[in-house]
Amino acid sequence: MSTAKALVFERNGEPADVLQLKEQQLPEVGEQDVQIQIIAAPINPSDINTVQGKYPLQPSLPGVPGHEGVGKVVKVGSKVSGLSAGDHVVPLASALGTWRSAGVFRAADWHKVPCDLPIAAAATLTINPPTALCMLEDIVQLQPGDTVVQNGATSAVGQHVIQLAMAKGLKTVNVIRDRPDWEAAVSWLRAMGADVVTTEQKLKADLAASGLPAPKLALNCVGGSSAAAIAKVLQAGGTHVTYGAMSMQPLAPPTALLIFKDITFRGFWISGGWAKRAGPAAHAALLDKVVGHIQQGHLTPPKLQEFPLARFSEALEASSAAHKQHKVAFVPE
Repeated sequence: MSTAKALVFERNGEPADVLQLKEQQLPEVGEQDVQIQIIAAPINPSDINTVQGKYPLQPSLPGVPGHEGVGKVVKVGSKVSGLSAGDHVVPLASALGTWRSAGVFRAADWHKVPCDLPIAAAATLTINPPTALCMLEDIVQLQPGDTVVQNGATSAVGQHVIQLAMAKGLKTVNVIRDRPDWEAAVSWLRAMGADVVTTEQKLKADLAASGLPAPKLALNCVGGSSAAAIAKVLQAGGTHVTYGAMSMQPLAPPTALLIFKDITFRGFWISGGWAKRAGPAAHAALLDKVVGHIQQGHLTPPKLQEFPLARFSEALEASSAAHKQHKVAFVPE
């Protein structure tokens, strides 16, 4: 029986305090199972929250973090169809534990992707791009020329929103924090297709100066005053979607927006919400749609900053750095 390395936590807490690199025995491959060699697995906020015990989808303890990644099929069970040794696959289920060198999983929990898809694209395929795509397509009927406003525009989802919106002929107003490298950040986002890049404080004035129509859709991953600011510039009857809370500040919808502008406030969660309601077939189709956008050049994969599992402390520190323009990922040895 072969072994694999994995980052394991036996209790919830801060990842730097509770994660351990361990050698694990791999179980035999059952008739409905596959053995997968992990090629790359990114660090996402949901992974950190999982280890902390704050994320709704939790593995049983001791557990292995990692909701996302790309792997290569090494062995297939006798009753597995649709997957073969050598195929590249991504998770179709959450909390599979991708921060490992290899594992044995249910074949139904993985989805085949093209082997020539860039590793950075495949490793980051299943959370942020489909979140952006669903929020742009499934919540409000948007037409070319319509405006979307978002905060956290430098986040992974924010970058995907900008690129997908441009492909659809939508306009984006993008709120980011002021920073020492402001001009570089603005140039970076504009190169992706951003129409307006501004701060929370300048949002109203910069939107008015742009000549763009009032937004129909607001996408919030920050919370607090930033969430309120993007709500206030929505057109009457607009929709405000919260999919994150990076500031850890509560969402407090201004009462006047509810009464006088009939703004709708709602949430979005791709993993335990949309995917659970839609089912595996629709989920797989969504991932294929994202792959199509990548292949058509609508989405540019992030640059990966790679770390072996043994350097997990450095990887965690790198993933928490402010204003980074890359994705930190484990690339098992």
